[in-house]
Parts: sequence; C-alpha cells; structure tokens
Amino acid sequence: MNNHLSNERYARQLSLQHFGQAGQQQLLKAKVLVIGAGGLGCPILQYLAAAGVGTIGIVDDDTVSLSNLHRQILYSTSDIGFSKAEKAAGYLRKLNPDINIIAINERLTTKNAWEIIAAYDTIMDGTDNFSSRYMINDVCVLLNRPLIYGAVSKWEGQLAIFSDGVNYRDLFPVPPKENEVPNCADAGVLGVLPGIIGLMMAAEAIKLITGTGAPFTNRLLLYQLLNSQFHEMELQPDFNSRLSIPADRAAFEKMDYVAVCTSAIREIEIDQYSFDQLLEKDVIEVIDVREPGELPLITEFRSRNIPLGVLAANAATIQPGIVVMICASGVRSLRAAEQLAATSVNLKKVYSLKGGILEWKEAHSKQFQ
Repeated sequence: MNNHLSNERYARQLSLQHFGQAGQQQLLKAKVLVIGAGGLGCPILQYLAAAGVGTIGIVDDDTVSLSNLHRQILYSTSDIGFSKAEKAAGYLRKLNPDINIIAINERLTTKNAWEIIAAYDTIMDGTDNFSSRYMINDVCVLLNRPLIYGAVSKWEGQLAIFSDGVNYRDLFPVPPKENEVPNCADAGVLGVLPGIIGLMMAAEAIKLITGTGAPFTNRLLLYQLLNSQFHEMELQPDFNSRLSIPADRAAFEKMDYVAVCTSAIREIEIDQYSFDQLLEKDVIEVIDVREPGELPLITEFRSRNIPLGVLAANAATIQPGIVVMICASGVRSLRAAEQLAATSVNLKKVYSLKGGILEWKEAHSKQFQ
C-alpha cells in the first residue's frame, strides 16, 4: 500500500486529536466479523471499509431481493438474486482496495460458528432473528470476543457492546417464543432506522478498536425514531444467565438454538390446573432446579432436585417423557426447560411451571391446611 495514498485517503481522521497515525494503525491491524449483510450490516460494512479496518469478514447466505433495497443501500436493482456476501465484498473492494475483504456465503450454525468467529477480534451482530443472536452471543462468551449488538423493530432501535462479563443473556435471559416478537417483515421498519443504528455500531467498533473515547460497553442504548429520543441503561452480569451458556465447544455444537426460540417449551399455568392433572395421572417427572435446601420445601408431590448449574451434566439421567421443571418463581425453571430441550434430543416435551412452587402453594393453600 502506498503510504502517501493511504495518508490522503484517511487524511480527515488522521488529523483528529487522540486518533492520528496510532489510531489508523490499530484499525489496519483489526479483524472485524460482520454477521448479516442486511439493513444493519450495509452501513457497518461501508463505514468500516472506508475507515480502513484491515480485515473485514462478511457472513450471510442470503440473496438480494427487491424488498431489501429500501434499507440495504449497498445493493442496487441489478444485484437482485445474487449473493449478498459476494456483492457486498465486491463493492467494498472498489471502495477501499487497500484492505482485505472476506465473503463467507454461508449460514452461521453451531457447526461453523466457532471456527469462523475465532478468526476475528471483534464481532458485530447484524442478524434479525433470536436463534442467531443467542448462538452468536454464546460463542463470543466462550471465545472471549467483544460483541457489538444492534437490532431494529418498527420505530425503535437498540445498541449495546457485550464484554467483560456481561452478555446478551443478561439483557434477555429468556428467548422469546416463535412469533412472540414480530420481525421487520411482519412489523415493518422505516429504511433509515437500521441505517442510523448500523452507523452507530460502526462508530462504536472504531472507538473500541482504537481505544478512542468511551465505547458503549455493557450499556444498552434505546433510540425512538418518532420522537428522536435516546434512553440509556447500565447492564449487569447475571450469574443465572451464565448457566444457560454451553460449557465448552463440544456442548455449544450440540445446542439447537432454533429449537430454543421456536420451541415446544410451554409454561403450565397454575390457574388451568394442567399441572395438577399431570400429577394425578402420574405421567410426569418433576425436576426442582433450585439449590438444595431452598425454601419452600416441596412435600405435596414427588420431585427430584437437580440444580440449574449442574442440569446439563445430569441431563442423561432424565427419562424420556413429560418433564416439568420447577423453581421458586418460574424464572430459573424456564431457563432450565430451554436448556434441557436444546441439549437433549430425547426430551422435547419439556415444561416450566409458571409462577413456580410459591404460586402453586398459594393456589392450594386451603387444600393443605
């Protein structure tokens, strides 16, 4: 690369105080993976390439469609039907031929995510579905990679950087069920919104890589387009959320994230007495996922204690059939049900008792007096 030409290309940011040549060199050495070359990915890719990030990977197995073009402005009408990853890479190489652009025309899965993500220093999640977000989060935690997250829906955008012990599960501990949160195809989105959030994600990546300013680490930014308001909240690590993350690469590759987010996991409602009916028929195994000795004790029916923290290690001891997870309030049991259904191929009828043993005891208080 001709140093004179590179200085001219980056002249405006090289002249910035607290950035200069040192910041530019940090960008040149950086390896950034952008997962999703859609509404968020397009502005991220354009501005990181223009800024001089040395290596940019693009993961996307989708093709360009006409409905993409109002927000995915890296593409044109003539690109319809072609690979997003390949087309994006071609345009970025023209924008900045001095950097390395790698097109990965594949869907990210538990079988390839580890190897792909391990090759990069900074990960940017521009996906639009929950199964991918949880999968990307978990492998980033296991590989100790900072994760820059963005999402849009209707008129609202979100942005966060997960690092230093905080992860996506601390923000959303329980994956939403299928159709619980509408995607952009169903709910709609104004094209400028992913552009705004994507640009902010690119800015945070540059700050994070170069050590410039104060990156938005372990904070969540909410942006409301309609009234141009920003809201910010601090994120704290949650020990229980860490228990839902696979222990290692082998456990990660066995996870079924699609099953978790489209799953057959249901919560049994106390007021429907469906749990009582199952107890009466004696056709279920009840697993108490609390720590030993936690109150209140369960004496009204048979249960087995397997704390959430060791559930994965004991999953093979649970017999196929109807399994109901239970805890004090129903929060840990729902996590346990999701974990068990995702990792145990023989256990697909997994339920969580909504409200937990506390609500169940209250509903049956007169019966046992």
